[in-house]
Amino acid sequence: MPTHITRRSLLRGVTAATAVATLATGLAACGGESDAATRTSDPAGTVTVGKLSNGAARQTTLKVSEVKSISAELPDAVRRSGKLVVGVGALPSGFAPLAYVGSDQKTLTGAEPDFGRLVAAVLGLRPEVRNSTWENLFVGVDSGKVDVAFSNVTDTEERKKKYEFASYRQDNLGFEVPAKSKWNFDDNYENLAGQTVSVGSGTNQEKLLLEWKAKLAKEGKKLTVKYYPDRNGTYLALSSGKIDSFFGPNPGIAYHVTQAAKTPNATRNAGTFSGAGESLQGLIAATAKKGSGLAEPVADAVNHLIKNGQYAAWLKAWNLSNEAVTTSEVNPPGLPLDNS
Repeated sequence: MPTHITRRSLLRGVTAATAVATLATGLAACGGESDAATRTSDPAGTVTVGKLSNGAARQTTLKVSEVKSISAELPDAVRRSGKLVVGVGALPSGFAPLAYVGSDQKTLTGAEPDFGRLVAAVLGLRPEVRNSTWENLFVGVDSGKVDVAFSNVTDTEERKKKYEFASYRQDNLGFEVPAKSKWNFDDNYENLAGQTVSVGSGTNQEKLLLEWKAKLAKEGKKLTVKYYPDRNGTYLALSSGKIDSFFGPNPGIAYHVTQAAKTPNATRNAGTFSGAGESLQGLIAATAKKGSGLAEPVADAVNHLIKNGQYAAWLKAWNLSNEAVTTSEVNPPGLPLDNS
């Protein structure tokens, strides 16, 4: 994956993946593809999320059983196979907290493979998580080797030409501030007046921040934008008071907040904003081959998890509650063709 998040790369669904790869140092996956990426010894009717998370999640065991009325919606071939092949594009370095190699240095963990396992349980299928590079993830879906991708894929109108979607998370950016800070974004760019904010150069969030800076300048208000060569420099500036906040992909911020929680430099999330911009809430979606017939049962499985509380528990375990959706939609409005 690329190292910077441009407007276009965001729309390709790498919002968190590229920006937080450096946070997964020491957790890198190996090889070109892994078919046995997630192993589980969960008793029947349960799914444990947050295993081997290296402190990124609170390990939580959830009761999840097959819902016959939903599994009956599955395409015959998938139902007969008895398994759901879940694709994750986390090679080579992973992207914590969404998908990365866990504390045993070999097992894929993260919010995305965990959620694939939850959906598989509702469908009465054995999850087989296949980890690959981002490019090979889509090759796997296209070829039928992967049934459905759970890999921070953004719903776009361009992708709908080849794939069908079932949404399950908001695609958000976030503001990270010191835990003692009283400042909040509150979904209002005017609250940035007088602030000094760090952002990655060439990223989608930089584009948004500079647009807000221009608006504030027209109002006679000042927003200072600063850049640092790496995330370590950014967090040093945040802890020393050289900047007021960092604006970046929300999952990466969620991960860092958990890692810094018990240190003198603890931080918190001060608000989120749609990665798609002001006019549309970006959505992360389970991705299957167009015409596969999988989007409907997957969406129904997600909605069952939402209704019965396992969805909220999964998000809470991974500190991602601020990306919750109220319902899973099949092929909801995606990022437009002229931005894809």
